[in-house]
Amino acid sequence: MLLLDIRNLHIAVGGKEIIRGLNLKVNCGETHAIMGPNGTGKSTLAMAIAGKEGYEVTSGEVIYKDMNILEMAPEKRALEGIFLGFQYPVEIPGVSITNFMRTAIIEQREYKSLPPLSASDFLKKMEEKKQLVELHTKLTNRSVNEGFSGGEKKRNEIFQMAMLEPTLSILDETDSGLDIDALKVVANGVNKLRTKDNAFIVITHYQRLLDYIVPDFVHVLFNGKIVKSGGKELAMELEEKGYDWIKNDA
Repeated sequence: MLLLDIRNLHIAVGGKEIIRGLNLKVNCGETHAIMGPNGTGKSTLAMAIAGKEGYEVTSGEVIYKDMNILEMAPEKRALEGIFLGFQYPVEIPGVSITNFMRTAIIEQREYKSLPPLSASDFLKKMEEKKQLVELHTKLTNRSVNEGFSGGEKKRNEIFQMAMLEPTLSILDETDSGLDIDALKVVANGVNKLRTKDNAFIVITHYQRLLDYIVPDFVHVLFNGKIVKSGGKELAMELEEKGYDWIKNDA
């Protein structure tokens, strides 16, 4: 089933066009990797799908679950099941992860007209998801991302994703700054969350993440457009040759 359909998308940031006519289709059950050199629009695409302020869609459509979401507030997009994992997760001083997740789950269930989770069911779910990403209990009692290492921040984001169970997860360079052990833990969490009913867009510079999160499709973004698509073997070719050959073909 088609989950996300991006049609001739153009995005400007600060008056400068970054995305220039991008097209992408994502079906339920699929994982798509988007690769490309710095400055080609990878993060811009992620931010625009999530609805972050400052990313102006000048033309095109983003159809998600048969809805054009471009006029939809970021909060509504999140409640509809779009999750964005940031390259640099923000700190939220004074708000513990437990309270942050409890508030998010309450909002989500109210939006879906579901009964609230009991305290015991909420804690049981938290414990299950913490084990999934090997997140230590002491971290969930601390303020969100405050004083966390890079690996802890990324594990916390995958934990949040596990708790919220989104339909479309966009991971913006989630491998940035991770050592190999943390990378394996994060990738393992993502792999366990993959189902036939959800989809992932994984944005990365490097093939190494795709050793652990194996994509169904790899797309190369250059100069604001997807210029080449293929399977995992395309990522291996990029690792070997770099991006210069793509630039020459684009």
